Amino acid sequence: MPNRFAALTLDGDIARREEGHFFRKMDGVGAHEVIIETPSHNTPLALVTYQQLEKVLIAYQERYNTLKKTRQFKFITIFKNHGWASGTSLIHSHSQLVATPLAATYYRRKFDVAVDYYDDVGKCLYCDLLAEELEKGKRVVAENKEFIVLHPYASRVPYETWIIPKRHCASFGLFPATHIAELATVLKDTLLCLYRGLDNPDFNLMVDTTTTEDEEDPYYHWHIRVVPRLTTIAGFEMGSGIYISTTLPEDTAKLIKQVAKSLPEGECQSFKQKG
Repeated sequence: MPNRFAALTLDGDIARREEGHFFRKMDGVGAHEVIIETPSHNTPLALVTYQQLEKVLIAYQERYNTLKKTRQFKFITIFKNHGWASGTSLIHSHSQLVATPLAATYYRRKFDVAVDYYDDVGKCLYCDLLAEELEKGKRVVAENKEFIVLHPYASRVPYETWIIPKRHCASFGLFPATHIAELATVLKDTLLCLYRGLDNPDFNLMVDTTTTEDEEDPYYHWHIRVVPRLTTIAGFEMGSGIYISTTLPEDTAKLIKQVAKSLPEGECQSFKQKG
């Protein structure tokens, strides 16, 4: 459904307008939608069924592929804020989609790094990263046929978690629908382990994907990031751009694997099987 307090509107002009020599602006044009994840008011996403989470992911992809048909939408952000520290103001479990006529500088920088690596090496940076992480094994939390769950090297925050498909695909919109059920299983188990191991932490979840114009590019690789909000970004981080993490990802990966092993039979299915 449309967000009642939308950050952007469908009406306006995307042409940039100059204000003096240094300033440029444009209208806040875009779409801002809410996906209501469950009819239960206070059930967190970590505790819904695998089938319910699969429906949520199907809705993600259907809305993504619908919004991208609007030509002026160049980038679509899918995200979830859980808990007050994450920035949410509603208890009822929900996600949001925001479609914009441009990609933010943060993602442009990520794309540029991936392009530079592809131009230099001739392969996808993320595909090579997965191979390296699987070989080392120290930060891999779980692996199955289609996905890797890992805590990235030099994580910005403790327990930062990435879910990455093994097969190269730049766009979440083009990810095969036949694998959505398996993604739901992996995501549900990831959220459940964080919920049990960290006592239902506040977190942000983001679907990182390429622009709508470059969906079949060979250099980017869509993935999901889950960022627990266990610490506060303070003056040093904001002033320097350097992040202080109190825990190594190698250690947090071990702890989450221990949490998965301790869960009752039937819970955390994907974390207890070999890839």
